[in-house]
Amino acid sequence: MALFVEIETPNLKYEQPLGLFINNEFVKGVEGRTFNTINPHNEQIIASVCEGTEKDIDIAVIAAREALNGPWRKLPSVDRGKLVLKLADLFERDVNVLANIEATDNGKTVAMAAFDVMGSAATLRYYGGWADKIFGQTIDIDENSHTYTRHEPIGVCGQIIPWNFPILMLAWKIGPALATGNTVVLKPAEQTPLSALYVAKLIVEAGFPPGVVNIVNGFGTVAGAAISSHMYIGCGSERALESRPKWEMLTLATADKVAFTGSTAVGREIMAAAAKSNLKKVTLELGGKSPNIVFPDANLDNALSWVNFGIYYNHGQACSAGSRILVHQDIYEEFLSRFRERAKLNKVGSPFAPDTFQGPQISKTQFDRIMRYIEEGKADGAKLETGGARLGDAGYYIQPTIFSNVDESMSIVREEIFGPVCTVQSFKDEDEAIRLANNSAYGLASAVHTMNANIATRVANRLQAGTVWINNYAMVHQQMPFGGYKQSGNGRELGAYALDNYTQVKTVRQYLGDAIFG
Repeated sequence: MALFVEIETPNLKYEQPLGLFINNEFVKGVEGRTFNTINPHNEQIIASVCEGTEKDIDIAVIAAREALNGPWRKLPSVDRGKLVLKLADLFERDVNVLANIEATDNGKTVAMAAFDVMGSAATLRYYGGWADKIFGQTIDIDENSHTYTRHEPIGVCGQIIPWNFPILMLAWKIGPALATGNTVVLKPAEQTPLSALYVAKLIVEAGFPPGVVNIVNGFGTVAGAAISSHMYIGCGSERALESRPKWEMLTLATADKVAFTGSTAVGREIMAAAAKSNLKKVTLELGGKSPNIVFPDANLDNALSWVNFGIYYNHGQACSAGSRILVHQDIYEEFLSRFRERAKLNKVGSPFAPDTFQGPQISKTQFDRIMRYIEEGKADGAKLETGGARLGDAGYYIQPTIFSNVDESMSIVREEIFGPVCTVQSFKDEDEAIRLANNSAYGLASAVHTMNANIATRVANRLQAGTVWINNYAMVHQQMPFGGYKQSGNGRELGAYALDNYTQVKTVRQYLGDAIFG
């Protein structure tokens, strides 16, 4: 098969890479497999891309290891940062191409995709600025000791990103990894591989040495599992290193860390695989069932706007989506009535239509999953206020959906649906709002809408969530750490906190005096 193809979107034509990206080259997989990526708007095949297997992961890990031990390690930190900054510039230059790729492959609107691309550029620029500011401490122990710490790169980092924010999650992952001197083997989601492959072209253009970033398309059950459990060499890497001694091969073909964004169920499997292999370090950003709390003194117009955005942006396919809406009983009926009408105003349609707010769900599998939850909600006795049905005859479109008359035992209240479906419950006071909000296996995000600063602060401090937004929702920024409590994961993305995920601390103590033991 060809390794490049010309793709035409409603807005432009561009050259799309289709191969695996290893050592700064696009190559076919060892086993020659391919798979199709589907346009969720019309259910048509966009392109067929190369599929990586365990053998290709081995080869990519070796390439990353050799880059780590070679030119990348020797590169001054300020020059490493310049490369990341150059990549940010290229993201901005090609924002229209990348946005059109995301709209075609993912289904999000071109405008929202462009917002993601610019956010990705800002993230890379933020971490490019950090590259020459990674330093340790000197520790004053006694007059005969010179003691200091070093923050060193972990090594080869496997990174597995999801399909809901493909370009943004790529930047969130590679930004801190590269700034701290690591090398990367990244697997994009099998539903949305195209933007990552285009970024591979930009990585070469930016001037990164071969092997620093490797991108292996493939399925989670094969390539993703290989990254999670990676330790020893398979057939592909043995061929790649057949002239080397066995001990060197084992060292070269070991991954040191895995970072994953996706479902909690898969996160458990990744953590278990990492533990069973070489006990590689793991960071996980997982699912959510986030509460969005509206108090009676809230600015209701603003609260409605943020609540609507919080659940329906990105087609409801966001781990931090505000899917559990908790409203004080004094304003519950008014809020529900107005929210029902507000949701009906959301334009659902083609990602390329200028007035579209909500595009299609990512796949037939995800569409069917969401529709099953809607049917379960109705069967459990929840009241369908609006939506709940497919929209149109082609594409994976679902109407914005609201359920009321729910309780905490229902699956639509407890489980992550990952679609444009939310529940609305009432509460009588602050304590009940906090109890309802915290009664979840998840703890990724939350929000409080109130004009009372005391209420806002008290509730924010008691919520079991990694992020609390006050009088806004989903306002993520590259300087703010993002991650979850409970089963929403461990570690933090973004901000200075993310750097800790990609460094290990070494203590060095030099003794300056005479021997103190005979």
